[in-house]
Amino acid sequence: MRLRHIHNGKEILDSHPRVITEPEKLDIKLESVFNRSNPVHIELGSGKGLFIRNMAMKNPEINYLGFEASTKVIFKWLKAIEVEGYLDNYFIVHSRAEMVKELFSEQSIGKIYLNFSDPWPKLRHERRRLTSPSHLDSYKLILAKGGELILKTDNQALFQYSLNTLKKEKWRIKYFTFDLYKSEHIMSNIATEYEMMFVEEGKTICMCAATLDNNP
Repeated sequence: MRLRHIHNGKEILDSHPRVITEPEKLDIKLESVFNRSNPVHIELGSGKGLFIRNMAMKNPEINYLGFEASTKVIFKWLKAIEVEGYLDNYFIVHSRAEMVKELFSEQSIGKIYLNFSDPWPKLRHERRRLTSPSHLDSYKLILAKGGELILKTDNQALFQYSLNTLKKEKWRIKYFTFDLYKSEHIMSNIATEYEMMFVEEGKTICMCAATLDNNP
């Protein structure tokens, strides 16, 4: 489904039951959009949504919000769920990761997933990396006590940068691996679209989980 062939694309997103557009205009914080008070986990940069859909199916007791800024990519996600059917424990959020500090209440999020984020390799673009100090400051505000930030990437330079920055910013690394598929953590892993492609290409996948230093 290509957006340029859909003249009323914005209207479709605005009215779709599983999409939240312009979340900054809501009268409530995003964690309150569900009709139940289960824990809320978010993914920043969800792509076509395979990870969130599978997580929501596997964990019906958790509410999920998948952030995706690309309208065209969201339409691919919608095409997939038209076939699979809807689940009531996730929403697609048409917004940027930079907005999370304004969209959520303090300490309202149990887990934040950063799956195969853009590495922004040039030094002048460091602030755009989703593990830059400014982004980590936003996560500190919304992450609940005992909550986790979970990162997966095929880019080892980004991974090493992220580990270093997390430590400098007083996060505690709970675990990390430079080869997820040869580690114990593969047993509970839910793959993304990019991940499956990278593994098929023979690339190794890095993963870490971190929590705030003053959390248990």
